[in-house]
Amino acid sequence: MNKIEEIVYHALYKNPTAKIFVRNLYQGLYDLLPTPMQQVPEHTSIAKGTYFGFHDVSQISVDDKKLLALRNPFDGRMPNAGESEDVGYWDLSIDGQVGEFHVVDKTYAWNYHKGCREQWYDNDHIVFNTAIDGKIVAKKINVFTGESEVWALPIDSISYDRKEYLTFSYERLEHCMPGYGYPYHDESFLNDDAPSDTGLFMVDIATGVKTLLVSLAELASTAPEEFRQNHIHYVTHTEFSHDDRYISFLHRWIRKEGTNLKRWTRIMVYDRQTKTLTELPTQISGSHYVWNKRHQLLATCIINNKSVQVLFDMNDVNKYKIIAPEVLNTDGHQSFIDNDTFITDTYADKRRMAKLYKVHIPTQTVELLANLHSPKEFQSFRKKGTGHIACDFHPRVSYSCKYVTIDCASTGVRSTMVIKL
Repeated sequence: MNKIEEIVYHALYKNPTAKIFVRNLYQGLYDLLPTPMQQVPEHTSIAKGTYFGFHDVSQISVDDKKLLALRNPFDGRMPNAGESEDVGYWDLSIDGQVGEFHVVDKTYAWNYHKGCREQWYDNDHIVFNTAIDGKIVAKKINVFTGESEVWALPIDSISYDRKEYLTFSYERLEHCMPGYGYPYHDESFLNDDAPSDTGLFMVDIATGVKTLLVSLAELASTAPEEFRQNHIHYVTHTEFSHDDRYISFLHRWIRKEGTNLKRWTRIMVYDRQTKTLTELPTQISGSHYVWNKRHQLLATCIINNKSVQVLFDMNDVNKYKIIAPEVLNTDGHQSFIDNDTFITDTYADKRRMAKLYKVHIPTQTVELLANLHSPKEFQSFRKKGTGHIACDFHPRVSYSCKYVTIDCASTGVRSTMVIKL
């Protein structure tokens, strides 16, 4: 954002309805001009008509041979209960070129931003959410043989040792944050603002036993006092640290009455070793984040009324580091290449151009990798009833760190782009 845009953005930050109105008007004026020239990375391949979703897991298998993807039968609106899409993978060549698409199964619980939380369990198996008889479950399946097993509870994040996973109420998430949950009923306790019976759960994969790690009642009791009543609390966006010691998640809440566009956020970290819960000093903000292997968490926050990317260290969370604030002054989705280097993106700007950056933390160097057009047809809330259909990049780095994949609509259709780093 330029300086004027930054001032307007933060002036409207606490009024999402006004912010969306001004954004739409601002972009609409620039739509009268020709589309700017795109900057496309040199070594790329496009998987048209498929997408992936969030940025916190690798889309590419450990052996770099398969590109996991979702293929939906329609676009431009959110799915209804009972509507399915294909779960499958594209063959990848040694240079990251996309080959043939293989359908593995179907999912009945999906959206454009979190997908169905599809992810690689190992080279041969994937895990994803679906619905069976109106109940949200997870499914593990061998992509070659089709042999599968059903897990009784849906997944969000799986531990690196593949022994446990995290889950929460997706119905409650969909109620509080439409476009991120699923249109099915579960134990959401929606009549309660902050129930003690639900929150963040850990599930043992071998036994299926679930344990409530942190309840919504406990979280609400530590929120600022003015938000403890007449606000609906929920959790989302979970992630394990690479050694599985820490579990991070967003504690969010919305007003019980009125618009649900305005939400407040705390980034919370649960230490499994000490069994303690830490709130990162984000000034009641936070949207996206990711861990490196040094027990450091990189997050987008609003610090002192500025949108910034912040590196927190669990050794002392109060001694945080703001990264390249003159360039990284908008919300973004991060993914680490190594402990000191990460990929991040931006939302579409006034010309409907979205950027992909590579950032080196020690030198504060920011390299522009791509600048792609995001067509108006993929803007959320543009028409009543279409819902949260935006096609964000959500950059994801492969296990080998040789590739980054993004969702994009620069070709006119929702697609996955594979970029060789």
